[in-house]
Amino acid sequence: QVLLVESGGGLVQAGGSLRLSCAASGSTLKIVSVDWYRQAPGKQRELVAGITSGGSTNYANSVKGRFTISRDNAKNTVYLQMSSLKPEDTSVYYCKADLLIKDTLGYSSYEPDYWGQGTQVTVSS
Repeated sequence: QVLLVESGGGLVQAGGSLRLSCAASGSTLKIVSVDWYRQAPGKQRELVAGITSGGSTNYANSVKGRFTISRDNAKNTVYLQMSSLKPEDTSVYYCKADLLIKDTLGYSSYEPDYWGQGTQVTVSS
């Protein structure tokens, strides 16, 4: 069984910082790539940042210069460091991961598009 869990959300004042974590465990051998998404009430889910297996990163224009995505391969964890937070960053943040897992026969298997349960980020003005 694969577990993908986000953590680190909370309530912060505008201008503050938070660090979100996306940790894969269970039968996960390796996180291949991760995208962070967010969804505010009444709005579509939007891509915030992504990191590839090689460490290449990309960001939405709205967060460039304020958010940094990084990975710790030894911990099978990807982080989203969020700084200079604004009220409009208030959303539920989700990570979506492509994983290399060990299947029931013991072989490694590429499994894309695992989603975590989300973590709430609220930025007060």
